[in-house]
Amino acid sequence: METKQQIAENWLPRYTGMPVSGFGDYILITNFKSYVDAFARRFDVPVIGADRPMQVATNTSGLSIINYGIGSPNAALIMDLLVARMPKGVLFLGKCGGLKHSTTIGHFILPIAAIRGDGTSNDYFPPEVPALPSFKIHKFVSDKILQHEKEYRTGVVYTTNRRVWEWDTAFREHLKELSCLAIDMETATVFIVGHKNGIPRGALLLVSDVPVVPEGVKTEESDKQVSEKWSQMHLDIGIEAMTHIGEQGEEIKHLRYE
Repeated sequence: METKQQIAENWLPRYTGMPVSGFGDYILITNFKSYVDAFARRFDVPVIGADRPMQVATNTSGLSIINYGIGSPNAALIMDLLVARMPKGVLFLGKCGGLKHSTTIGHFILPIAAIRGDGTSNDYFPPEVPALPSFKIHKFVSDKILQHEKEYRTGVVYTTNRRVWEWDTAFREHLKELSCLAIDMETATVFIVGHKNGIPRGALLLVSDVPVVPEGVKTEESDKQVSEKWSQMHLDIGIEAMTHIGEQGEEIKHLRYE
């Protein structure tokens, strides 16, 4: 195997158990196997890859969902492997920590950009290149959030490769200086690697904790409560938005203003 395309075509089935032809034109990626299980139950389709690092399911409308794991390296991995399929759109459904008073638990965030504190994205573009979503994907997601009469915010998300940072006072102060709306581990990576590979991409983040204060740091119990209250809505909005895009018949990369 000499080319990226050849590697991706071999490794996407290797990591997921799904042949390349089994993936739809539109794809949801997430950190949570429970989202894949819920998707499969909703559409009465099997979950593929129970014995693989990543699990996937595809419905009859041509929408797939992939649990790729956690962290920026895995986010880069799936966005690289998807060149084997070259989907028409990818939406990341993730959780994030709110960094401002306006971002409370249960709110949704549509990032207009992400600061590249992940490190992984530096392997794809110089630091000066901004990590941005595809506008049209976010337009469709925004419409669906409003239809459900839910709160959402737009702003800049900080993506870090550090999972345990909440104790670090200096890092928390640095986040305040950057004036970010939220923090996560993958959004900038998804945006940058999608940009590199020519894959339209977006992110819908669920605020699951407020990690800048000790009482707001995520615990197993608090995360369970967030999942019980808001995860189904998170998944529903993602499914509806990406299905709606697929039904419009308009190229995401060539949005025209009439």
